[in-house]
Amino acid sequence: RTGDIDAVGDPSHLPFFEMLGNWSLGDYFKEEAIRMSFEFLTSSEWLDISIDKLSVTVFAGDEEVVPDETSAGVWRELGIPEERIYFLPREDNWWGPAGQTGPCGPDSEMFIDTGREACGPDCKPGCHCGKYFEIWNDVFMQYNRQEDGSFKEMERQCVDTGMGVERTSAILQGKKSVYETEAFIPLIEAVEKVATVKYGDAEDSDKSIRIITDHVKTSTMILGDEQGITPSNLGQGYILRRLIRRALRHGRKLGIEGIFLGGIAEKVINLYQEVYPLLGEKRAFILKELENEEGKFLRTLQKGEHEFEKLLPNLMKSSKRIIPGRLAFKLYDTYGFPIEITEELAAEHDFTVDREGFDKAYKKHQELSKQGAEKIFKGGLADQSEFTTSLHTATHLLHKALRTVLGEHVMQRGSNITTERLRFDFNHPEKMTADEIKKVEDIVNEQIERKLPVTMEIMDLEKAKAEGAIAFFADKYEEQVKVYSIGDFSKEVCGGPHVENTSVMGRFIIKKEQSSSAGVRRIRAVLEK
Repeated sequence: RTGDIDAVGDPSHLPFFEMLGNWSLGDYFKEEAIRMSFEFLTSSEWLDISIDKLSVTVFAGDEEVVPDETSAGVWRELGIPEERIYFLPREDNWWGPAGQTGPCGPDSEMFIDTGREACGPDCKPGCHCGKYFEIWNDVFMQYNRQEDGSFKEMERQCVDTGMGVERTSAILQGKKSVYETEAFIPLIEAVEKVATVKYGDAEDSDKSIRIITDHVKTSTMILGDEQGITPSNLGQGYILRRLIRRALRHGRKLGIEGIFLGGIAEKVINLYQEVYPLLGEKRAFILKELENEEGKFLRTLQKGEHEFEKLLPNLMKSSKRIIPGRLAFKLYDTYGFPIEITEELAAEHDFTVDREGFDKAYKKHQELSKQGAEKIFKGGLADQSEFTTSLHTATHLLHKALRTVLGEHVMQRGSNITTERLRFDFNHPEKMTADEIKKVEDIVNEQIERKLPVTMEIMDLEKAKAEGAIAFFADKYEEQVKVYSIGDFSKEVCGGPHVENTSVMGRFIIKKEQSSSAGVRRIRAVLEK
């Protein structure tokens, strides 16, 4: 859950967690779902949580949809007193739709009182002080939002529930934080070994320790996933980069100098590799990626923090306590300092960042950068001539050859094909050796010389992946996809076009292998007939 990254550090929020759940598709609805949830939480046959610790929330209603009195009524019948039934607005107790239209509806969330002191008179479920743990959420897909924005009752209403394993474990063990459970204690101990403080010394340092343990665990799981995500400045790769960099900064707050995340990642791998075997298989890759990212960012972090501190004296003279967007962008553009870390540093000094001003400066920078950029063709191809099509087929052979020589972590990051050459970007942490380049060349040419047929089949995306087709960008595909197979060597989801047989392609030659960006390599290659 990327929306929870900024909340990490409190006792309960985790961007990576394991979830239990159950569905009803057009069968039982609110009353049955709530009664089953209540039974599982409070019955002595199940979790046996005291009803006295249970508070619930329901949708308060607004100008578009009425309050969820049905759910509130069921909770009253089950014995939850009125003062522990909270009616909250749409941002707290409503799900969906995923797009502009579609299924959506109210939810009812269940919270356990941990026994912590209330943070103030307005403390209630949903507060981040740690007093209340959300343990379960029943989502009621009751409405279908129409194109005109109105809400229509669904004929087949559905239930989707979710219960966090880590929070449930903490509650059953009588802990006030998920970080006090066996899922995190070994990781906290690993941080303590390299830090100048111990967990429990002070709330500020405790928060940093929690952030480090969570972010390293989450980063390890992402790097160990079959999708082969690596740190980058785009999409999922940027989420990973953001987690690693935030953990590194909080390490510096604890007095940790240099590279240290790998030692904690080792603990994560050892804890989870029986359940997630890929973690063990990708151990070396995970540790190498973390080390590379730490090494690159340490210098940026040191310089950026120094420049931020230099800005503070003048900023302190203003009563607005706002860092102008242009200054935040200067830190980003000149020193590579991420806006999220600038915002975090600002908050620690009781400042906010003019994010709108930053976004405007960033957009202006992008527009200027586009001037003079080379033309991008649809699908990365300059045209669909026979030679360009041959080069496109060569990228598939190259992709598979790279994965064969360098490892299964390799995945395509981009390509550009002209009438003269192909350019292929792929994730890999190191410069390729001359021997590796030759091996890749030889493999591609061997497949060309085998005169392999190139065939296309339309199938479901999940079936394609099950059959071993490479499809790393699944979110961009339709349910039905084209799968191109090059003999028995390569199978990849692709829109085409391709040659009918590799015999027409010519000899494949790699002209250059170089860095494209952090963690991404670039190959330029040609076909000679």
